[in-house]
This record gives sequence, structure tokens and C-alpha cells, in this order.
Amino acid sequence: MKGAEVVKATYERRAPNNAFWIGNPSEDAKNIYLEHFGIPREVLTPEEKHYAEMSVLTSEKVGKADMLLAKELKSDLIWLSPELDFLTWKHPEGKPMFDVLGGKKRVSLNDPGVFAYTEDVAEVERFPWPTTDHLDFSSNIAKVEMAEEMDLAVIGGFWCMFFHVACDFFSMEEYFIKMHTNPAVVEAVTERITDFYLEANKKYFDQMAGRLTSAFFGNDLGSQISCLMSLEFFDRFIAPYAKKLIDQMKRYGLKVTIHSCGAIYDLIPRLIELGVDCLHPLQAKATGMQPERLAREFGGDLIFMGGVDQQELLTFGTAQQVKDRVHELREIFGDNYIVSPSHEALLPNVPLENVLAMCEAACD
Repeated sequence: MKGAEVVKATYERRAPNNAFWIGNPSEDAKNIYLEHFGIPREVLTPEEKHYAEMSVLTSEKVGKADMLLAKELKSDLIWLSPELDFLTWKHPEGKPMFDVLGGKKRVSLNDPGVFAYTEDVAEVERFPWPTTDHLDFSSNIAKVEMAEEMDLAVIGGFWCMFFHVACDFFSMEEYFIKMHTNPAVVEAVTERITDFYLEANKKYFDQMAGRLTSAFFGNDLGSQISCLMSLEFFDRFIAPYAKKLIDQMKRYGLKVTIHSCGAIYDLIPRLIELGVDCLHPLQAKATGMQPERLAREFGGDLIFMGGVDQQELLTFGTAQQVKDRVHELREIFGDNYIVSPSHEALLPNVPLENVLAMCEAACD
């Protein structure tokens, strides 16, 4: 079983073999793979170039070349989020979806955002929050149709990175400080971000839910060694908003895949309680994220996607070591597991022979 069928069967826990996702390689890595397979890179149209230059999220074009590449690399699915398609958000004045820095150019994650010094919830309410009037799904819909024609399962929906957007509205440091000093402002900002995502996803799912194998959204909640916040703060500042998004996805009959890099072992029981069906990307070298432990403790509740270590194995290992580890992971997790890198963005420093070894071992 291959392609969209095996991915669907995996989410339904009836797959006879493992599915595989190559992830979403960086542009530099993609260029290496495209050249290897002789696939021409697509050129941006004038409209695409215009919106790509304004985009604060991505300047990538996911199109036919990416899907041809996915097939060459034996991938069974593709990620097509409308939020990461620069043709989705078309503000007539060129404003970003979330103007977190008030029109300033980002330098670092600790740049003061528009609410960095805000102490009054009323100021949050006065902010010109985005509306869904400027959303255009036609580009994404065309790509989903193309993926269907190529027998690729599609995971998607808005990326719903409310945690990261909230961080940017303050600065990462100030965001965590305000959880202590003015939690009402943090909650007000997070509520408005989430409200937009709920409305945007409703518009999208009304058209597209039946064509997705799983909703897919992400917020990186772990570092290499621990969660970024206490469980108490997760329960207050993250869980209620994730719950609203997940409940909406479930109402559309969708399985829910959540992305979080880092050492999030302590959060996994809470993610299961929130209704998550599949966890990605299993950062293999992060504390507590050993596959044997995850499979033993949570395998009855979660589908797992990822775990092929990119920090050391894919980057510095041999092709045979990569193959051996992929086979081990398939044995550990069983058939209800989607083989994939431990981070969705393969980088160009990962040798091509190791990428091809992972693809081969995932599907043999």
C-alpha cells in the first residue's frame, strides 16, 4: 500500500506497512534534489513574485516540481498549508497578516513587538486585528487538486502558530515575563490571534476539509532539554487555545496532527487529552524523546511521525547507518508510524546519499 491510501490507513490504525514523508526541505536542499532528479525548478509569475516579496512567512513556491520531487523521493504525502502560501493573504495595502512589529523589520526573536510595553487590555482591543476578508484560497486549492492527481495525501489547514505570533507581539522574553506580571494582556492577545485562526480555518475547511487526510498545525513548545514553560502555564496560556482549534478540526471530521520540536515529553499526556491524533516531528536527540519510551507509553493513543535524527545521524552518519536506524524505528513504532526526519526542513548539509537511504529504508 502506498500514496494517499497508506497515509489514510495509518491515521485509521489499519496500515499494513509504514507511510513516509520527506518533510518540507529548505529551498537550498530542494535545489540539490531537483538537480539530482532533473526536475526543473518553477519560476515565480509576476503576481507570485509580488506577494512573495511582501510575505513575512515564506517566499517558497510549492508547486508541481515539489510534488514530482515528493514522488521521486517515495513520499506518500505533502503539506499544503494555505497560511504558508504567499498567494493566500492579499492585503490591498501590502500589510502582513499579523503586523507584530508595527511595520518594522525583524532583527531577532527578541525585537520588541507592538505590545511589549502594553499593560492595558483595552490597548489590545484597539489594535487593527486582521480579518479574513483578504484571504484567497484559489492557489492552495489548485495545489491540493494537483496532489490528488499525483496520489499524494494532503495534510494542512492554517498553521495556527498562535504561541509564536503571541511571542512576536511582545518579544519572546517579554512574552514570558508578562505571563507573570500581566497575564490578562497575554491572554487577550492570544485570544485575538486564535479567533482569527478559527475564522480563517472555518472558511478553509468549509471548502477543503473533505480533501485533507489530517489537519496539521504547529507551535514549538520545547527546547533541546525541556519544555519552554511549566505545565501550569501550558494549561493556562496554551491549552485553552489549542483546544478550541482542535475541537474545530474534529467537528470537520479531521484527524489532528500537531507539530512541536523539542523536549515535550511532559506535554504529551496533555496533547492526547486535547484530542491530538498524531505527533510530529519527534526530535530524536531532545531530552525524554527516545522512541522506545514514546512507543511504550503513548503508542496506544498516538500515531507518530518523524524521529529520523537530523541533528547527528542524517547529517554525519553513513547511508547504512541511516538505513539501519530507519528499520529500527519501524520496528519500534510498528505500522502505525509515518517515517520522516526529526525536523520537517531537511538542510543542504545533509548528504544526498543519506536522504536517499532514508527514502529507500522507509519503503522497502
